[in-house]
Amino acid sequence: MIDRELGLLPFRQRLPWLGGDLQTLRDTLRPVDLPPESGNPVLIDVPALASGAAQAGQLLALLDLPGSTPQGLVLLLHGLGGSSSREGLRRMGAALRNAGFAVLRLNLRGADPGRHLAGGTYAARCNSDLLPVIARARQLADGRPLLGAGISLGGTMLLNACLSDATLLDGLFCASSPLDLAACSASIERPRNRLYQHWLLKRLVRQTAADPFGLSKNEERILCGETPPTTIRAFDTAITAPRWGYADVEDYYRKASPLPHLSSGQPESWPSTLLLQALDDPRVPAAAAMQLEQSQAPDGPLKFVFTRRGGHNGFHGQAGCWGDQLAVAWLSRQSDGLEHSQER
Repeated sequence: MIDRELGLLPFRQRLPWLGGDLQTLRDTLRPVDLPPESGNPVLIDVPALASGAAQAGQLLALLDLPGSTPQGLVLLLHGLGGSSSREGLRRMGAALRNAGFAVLRLNLRGADPGRHLAGGTYAARCNSDLLPVIARARQLADGRPLLGAGISLGGTMLLNACLSDATLLDGLFCASSPLDLAACSASIERPRNRLYQHWLLKRLVRQTAADPFGLSKNEERILCGETPPTTIRAFDTAITAPRWGYADVEDYYRKASPLPHLSSGQPESWPSTLLLQALDDPRVPAAAAMQLEQSQAPDGPLKFVFTRRGGHNGFHGQAGCWGDQLAVAWLSRQSDGLEHSQER
């Protein structure tokens, strides 16, 4: 078990956060105790979308520095409807910084507080945005290891970026990340997930409608009309797929899902990657990650940790957030390994 190899005890959920839903909602129901925001703004130029749906602009990232020379830099990405200010992302960033990493928390295209800097919105595969970000992060790493960590859809984006160039990152950690977008869309549409879908759609529609560079007439009609999208799939059909140049939503889900591409194998240069997935995740079915694990060689670069409980990026355990502790342990191992390799 990777978690035991990293010195962690198996995950055990903490009272009163029992079950997948309470684990998922814990940060929403109880504020996270976090230090004041102190990240240093970093602006990164990104090109226009190839579809013509948005012009060139900038993305805002916040750089958190440790108190001493960093052992590496972690590019940290939020998930669907998130931002650099979300509690779970800031908590993971604080844990990584306390472990001696510099952390670059990115606001994806359309996310606050960088909404005013670039038109359009992000997608599960947004390499034209991420490649300039990773290049800038490599500069900021200043010769030290550059690692990635993605929460939910943020992990999907980093996997897709590495599929375009496996040498971009020196290590990667993904928590509750969708590997099969069609399956995740179907899962979130289940009646028991009605509140999750409503919350996500409300944030997505608000982010999209707040675009200071404007919407097309068709987008404005869809988002601001009498019948706005009522499902994630409908939103992706109307907004995400056409903005990112996909033929339709099926084309988007097929091409932006890492599962089929990763199942066919990875190049030797693929960064050591750990995927964390709870079996009771109410949003992201574990079946895709389990299928991917079965397709991998035991000595391959993809490693997996499955927990019976934990919800969607919950993992609230007896001694804080176990998922954050696993991210620190995994990325520290990758950083240490790279340093020892360079010394030899």
